[in-house]
Amino acid sequence: MAVSKKLQQQMMEGGWIRKMFEEGIALKKKYGERNVFDLSLGNPVIEPPDEFRRELHKWVESPVPGMHRYMPNAGYPETREAVAKHLSMGTGLPFTQNEIVMTCGAAGGLNVVLKAIVAGGDEVVIFSPYFVEYIYYIDNHGALPRVVPTDNEFIPDIELLEENIIPGTRAVILNSPNNPTGAVYDDAVMRGIGELLGVKQKEYGREIYLISDDIYRRLVYDGVECPYVFRYHNASIVVTSHSKDLAVPGERIGYIAVNPRFEEREELINGLVFCNRVLGFVNAPALMQHLVQALQEASVDVTLYEKKRDLLYNSLVGMGYSVVKPHGAFYIFPKSPIEDDVAFVKELQKHNVLVVPGKGFGAPGYFRISYCLEDWVIEGSLPGFRAVAKDFGLC
Repeated sequence: MAVSKKLQQQMMEGGWIRKMFEEGIALKKKYGERNVFDLSLGNPVIEPPDEFRRELHKWVESPVPGMHRYMPNAGYPETREAVAKHLSMGTGLPFTQNEIVMTCGAAGGLNVVLKAIVAGGDEVVIFSPYFVEYIYYIDNHGALPRVVPTDNEFIPDIELLEENIIPGTRAVILNSPNNPTGAVYDDAVMRGIGELLGVKQKEYGREIYLISDDIYRRLVYDGVECPYVFRYHNASIVVTSHSKDLAVPGERIGYIAVNPRFEEREELINGLVFCNRVLGFVNAPALMQHLVQALQEASVDVTLYEKKRDLLYNSLVGMGYSVVKPHGAFYIFPKSPIEDDVAFVKELQKHNVLVVPGKGFGAPGYFRISYCLEDWVIEGSLPGFRAVAKDFGLC
């Protein structure tokens, strides 16, 4: 056996997105690229903003000696200072470079945070539906995931969360705007979570961290506000990347930000920097650190995603699908018209439409559609969705 039984099991359970990707490759070979409508991956097709290209051109055409060498494991001081300035403007809190660690994307950042704060047997709460990799990141560092379901609008239930905060709870991970649902947690929800964790910290005599995966923060629609977690809980950490707001997921550039009101932040930051090194990341990519220093206020045009959302949402509702309208990210998470979401996804595949079953996100009975795609893919998928809707009596 080339890999462990545990890994085999994880690969089998957690590979739904990859499975759909591979199905798409096979279908495209058989029917042609333009006849397959793959809505399974969250891989943005929108190009980076002009500011990104200008900065890239500047650094490539006018290189600075030593610009590709090692730097402090936390990242370039000037880049961290730029991030701190951006966060200070957005939160009103006195961030400095000393609260920032540059990372290899949000995935790297989450692993660094978990490595720093959990011990074997600690529990980390996540809300379902969840980004499936959370399960494996938590397992990477010897902790245990505790999954808490959300309500019918995909919003956390504070009373249910309270039932699941136990003496062994070390952290709660939030993801708003959410993958896979597009739900955005408002002030009341965030305040309720923060107040609960404050009470539980005192009760159990240990920090319970509130970790916010903010990767989709700037992709919000309809005038909805996405509040920063720092307002609600002192032991709070934001992990994010520029994969979505600058449309550069392959560049793996992100950061960790620790609440400047957290009294033990210096020890925590030292731990994060150490873990950034010993996990093998060493430091975030040097060239990207130079670029994003000047891009903290830049973003892709979110109205392009909003138009794609509206096209898909309105079309699905018109066909009879049950859909909660997403207010952020670039996913829609409709309810499957049959209980077996995997079987439903297979029916869509007969029409060359690929989506991901909700089972892959801890929410059987739903399916995820990504709309960070070219319009022809979304438009081309609609006849398939309509045909299956008719098959199951939705329209």
